[in-house]
Amino acid sequence: MKYHNTLALLILAAVFCCMPALGAVKYVGGSPEITAYISGVNEFSPGQDATITVILQNGGTNTMKFTDKGTLASVDLATTAKLVTVGLSSGTAPIVIKTDPQSLGDIKSPGQTAATFTAKITSDATLGEYTLPLTVQYKYLTNNLADQLTSDTIQSQYTPVNVTIPLTIKIKPEVKIDVLDAVVSNLVVGTEGYVNLTIKNIGYEDGKQATVKLLQSGSSAVIPTDNNVYIGDFPRNGVVTCLYKVAISADAQAQTYPIDVAVTYTNAEGDTVTSATDTIGVPVEAKLSFTITSPPAVVTQGETSVVVMEYQNMGIITAHNAQARLSMVDPLSSSDTTAYLGDIPPGGKATARYAISAASGAAPATYALDTEVRYRDALDNSQISDTFKADVQVVPRPATPALVQLLEIVAVVAVILAAVGYYVFVVRKKK
Repeated sequence: MKYHNTLALLILAAVFCCMPALGAVKYVGGSPEITAYISGVNEFSPGQDATITVILQNGGTNTMKFTDKGTLASVDLATTAKLVTVGLSSGTAPIVIKTDPQSLGDIKSPGQTAATFTAKITSDATLGEYTLPLTVQYKYLTNNLADQLTSDTIQSQYTPVNVTIPLTIKIKPEVKIDVLDAVVSNLVVGTEGYVNLTIKNIGYEDGKQATVKLLQSGSSAVIPTDNNVYIGDFPRNGVVTCLYKVAISADAQAQTYPIDVAVTYTNAEGDTVTSATDTIGVPVEAKLSFTITSPPAVVTQGETSVVVMEYQNMGIITAHNAQARLSMVDPLSSSDTTAYLGDIPPGGKATARYAISAASGAAPATYALDTEVRYRDALDNSQISDTFKADVQVVPRPATPALVQLLEIVAVVAVILAAVGYYVFVVRKKK
C-alpha cells in the first residue's frame, strides 16, 4: 500500500514538472504617433471671438508582441503618450490666442482627446489661409522591460518628445468698414445734434441690402436716436455718407466720446451678417452757458427803476427764441421777471429790461440775483441754462438841499394863495 502511495506522488510531481512556465505578455518596439486637427469650423471673420477645438489622436502601433517566461509585464505600453501637454500659438496668423498650454494626461493607442482654445481674430485680418503651430509635449516608454529578468526592481526608461503640428485656419471674405470722416454739428451736453459719417468698405466682400448702424459704445454719453441708414449695395472699396441724429447725456462733460459703427448686409451665401464694429471718437462741447456783461444795475431806495442787463451766449451753438428770467430777493421786487432775448448766436449779446423796485428801507448794497435763460436748440428742443448771477446795486435816496425845500414850500404856498384869490374873485363877481 505504501508502495502505491509513493508511486502516485512521484507521478504527480512529474506531471507538474512537465507543465510549461507561465509567461508575461510583452510589446517590444513602437512609439506614440500623435496627429491633430481642428474639430468643427476653422473659418473665421476679422474681429470675431473664436473657439478652436483641437482633436489629438494617438495612432502608434507595437512592432512585436510575445510572451516570455519569467519576465515581468510592462507597466506602460511603448505606444502610450504620457503626460501630454499642448499649447496653441498664433505664429504669423492675425489671431490672439487667449488660452494657456493645457495638460491632457495620457493618450493610449488607439485613443484621442480634445483641447479647447479661446481666441480673438484681429479686426485687421485679411482674407487667406493661416497656419497655427500646435506644440505637443509628452514622453513614452522606450526600454519596455525587454531585457529585464524577473526581479523585485524594475527600471523604466522614458524618452521626452516635443513636436509641432501645423493647423490651418481660414479668414473668410466679409465687408469691413473704415470711417474716413466724421463731421459733427451741435453736439452739446444735454442737447441733440448730428453726426455725418463717410464710410468705406475695405473688406473683400460685396455687401447686398446693407444697412449702416450707429451704436452706443458701452456707456458712452453719445446716444444715437436715429441709428439705421439703409444704403443698399455696398461693394468692395465703395464709399457712402450717412447722417445720424444723436442725443448727448445731460451729465456728460466737454470731451471726446466713443461711438460704434457696423454694417449689416447679405453675403454671397445669402446669409444676413453683421460686420465687425469700427469705433470712432466724436467731440462733445460743454453745456450752453450765459453771462451778464453789463455793469451792475442801479436802483434807488424807495423807487422803481427800469434796469438794463446784457446777456452774452458763451457757448458754440445758437440759442433760439431765448427768454431770460430774473429771481427777486428782499428788499427787491418786480411785477415782471421775464424778458425776451430772441436768437443769440455763439458769442452774441442780447438786452433785457426789468422794472425793479427797492423798498424804502432797503439797505444800500449790491444784491446778487439768480437768473437763467430758457431757449430752443437747433433741433427745437426746449433747454434751460444753469443758474448764474446778475448784480443789482441799491443806492440811498439823495438828500434834498434846503433851497430846493424852501422853493417847494413857496410854490405850495403860492398855489394855495392863488386858489384862495381865485375863489374870492369868483364870489365877489357873483355878488
